[in-house]
Amino acid sequence: MEQTVLESVRYFAECQDCGAELECWGVQALVGGRLRWDVESACSACGFAVAVCGGDVPAERRDQMLSEHGAARLQVSSPPAKSVAIMRVLRAEFGIDLKNAKAVLRRVLDGDYSGTLPEMEHLARTLREAGIAAAATRL
Repeated sequence: MEQTVLESVRYFAECQDCGAELECWGVQALVGGRLRWDVESACSACGFAVAVCGGDVPAERRDQMLSEHGAARLQVSSPPAKSVAIMRVLRAEFGIDLKNAKAVLRRVLDGDYSGTLPEMEHLARTLREAGIAAAATRL
């Protein structure tokens, strides 16, 4: 079984019960081959607490993770003959057309494709399952 990969961020919001400052912890995790976004929140003023599990990371929190933790890069060390297989994975993962898959492929092969560590590790694992040597590394 592969190791869980995660990154977390702390942020504040308004408590939906009392309006005080609500401390929130968001975690993007790669668990069991799936990316997930979980948030736990607790209000020190009124005791309101909630945990929301699953879903996609909001763009603002993703940007915060990249700012606080730095980006990770997808590295592929496969021969050019594997380009079609890489594009097949990219199209399936992102639901993109052939033109966009070619554009992403160029960025991947140039070492210029990056995101959060859980995102890049998820893509690297999917590529490895397809027989393509890939790794997620910190920039």
